[in-house]
Amino acid sequence: MLNDKFGYIKVNKFGETTYPELLISLAKLNQENCEGVIIDLRGNTGGYMGAAIQMVNEFLPKNRLIVYTQGRKSPRENYTSNGTGSSQKMPIVVLMDEGSASASEIFAGAIQDNDRGTIIGRRSFGKGLVQQPIDFSDGSAIRLTIARYYTPSGRCIQKPYVKGNDANYEMDILTRYEHGEFFSQDSIKQDQSQIFETSLGRPVYGGGGIMPDIFVPQDTTGVTSYYRMAANRGLTIQFAFQYTDSHRGEMQKYETEESLLQYLKHQNILEQFARFAESKGLKRRNILMYKSQKLFETNLYGNIIYNMLGMEAYIEYLNKSDKTVLKALEVLDKGESFPKAPEQPIEPKVSDEGTKKATAQADSARKAPSRHHRINDEVRCFA
Repeated sequence: MLNDKFGYIKVNKFGETTYPELLISLAKLNQENCEGVIIDLRGNTGGYMGAAIQMVNEFLPKNRLIVYTQGRKSPRENYTSNGTGSSQKMPIVVLMDEGSASASEIFAGAIQDNDRGTIIGRRSFGKGLVQQPIDFSDGSAIRLTIARYYTPSGRCIQKPYVKGNDANYEMDILTRYEHGEFFSQDSIKQDQSQIFETSLGRPVYGGGGIMPDIFVPQDTTGVTSYYRMAANRGLTIQFAFQYTDSHRGEMQKYETEESLLQYLKHQNILEQFARFAESKGLKRRNILMYKSQKLFETNLYGNIIYNMLGMEAYIEYLNKSDKTVLKALEVLDKGESFPKAPEQPIEPKVSDEGTKKATAQADSARKAPSRHHRINDEVRCFA
């Protein structure tokens, strides 16, 4: 629990055990009378498509389209919710960033297109491919791309690729960073030819990741060249390990994140780190160091807390100053996690053939041939 009302679940990967782990976490939150949950998918690069489908099913009412796949040699296959989810009415906020990809985008796309919750953060990576694992007798395997996946509104999240132009595709994240997309919503270029609608008629875009409902820029406050060099060389992590090992006996008496943090604040950690970094070849720069003091302390305290108390305490500490998490708490506290229909519905796009773009929810019954899957069907594909 982040506070006495709202819970938080961090999902690092969509693996074979991720779905049962989610069920356990939701059960614990319900025992603590949780009134809303934040699902953090930042940095989650994907995994099993089936795990993402099972997890989002926990939050959707019956017969809602979660995702569908389609390829040149693969007929359309629909995956719909079965109505057995334990948290169908719980307010939910999903956190994403440029490191969220594939199965993460399936989860977030289903929540967004079904108007089930609010997406907060930055535009996701944009990987909309389905890969089938093929095992060989020698124990090796390949993952063959067999289809693309589409969110309930009908949009493909796969970012554009032009054959023979590999460099632009591979450098997409760096290009987005250089264009200022991580820091300003106005710098994001959406494909205006790929506008779709959610179930409430809200406009969403295809052709390159999922755009959040609420944009939170990357925080660069206090970042200096000294801090970047220290972090990039791994010096903050090295120091945290060394400090933990030499003070483990003294710190073992602190059993909570809060009590250990109070101890660390009185140990002049930053000064000790500066001497350590200088011994490793990083020249001391007092002005830059103190300009980045808050970042250094967050990094150093956090790594020591992780070494002593584990991942849960580490995340609890970081969330207290995480602007994206704080924004999510604000949305939940105001009761604004459930999206509202736009006052002026968007005019449906008309294609070259003269047909209007409809949502996949409304259109799915007319598309044929297609196969429908229940949630308990085995899905071994990767996304």
